Amino acid sequence: MNDTKLSIKIRIAEREYPMKADISAEPTLRMAGKKLNEKIHYYRTEFGIEDRQDLLAMVAFDCMVELLNIDKENTEKFQILQNKLTQWDNTINDALSAD
Repeated sequence: MNDTKLSIKIRIAEREYPMKADISAEPTLRMAGKKLNEKIHYYRTEFGIEDRQDLLAMVAFDCMVELLNIDKENTEKFQILQNKLTQWDNTINDALSAD
């Protein structure tokens, strides 16, 4: 496994943040920075928020809501899948015990 680390800088809200990242993680980190800047721009232009701390708080809140919604959706999908697997298991067991 390759443990090579890159030194990169991610610019968020007009400020650069240096970090070390695995080569495989670099595109994800850059995309995350891009998405954060898009959200910051959205809150700045749509709601006229100029204070950097307020912008970052709103973006953090927005990201957390998205994450919680994804978690809820994944939990619901997992439950549906688990129910189907239980049904299939019962059907197979019934068919095998009928012989």
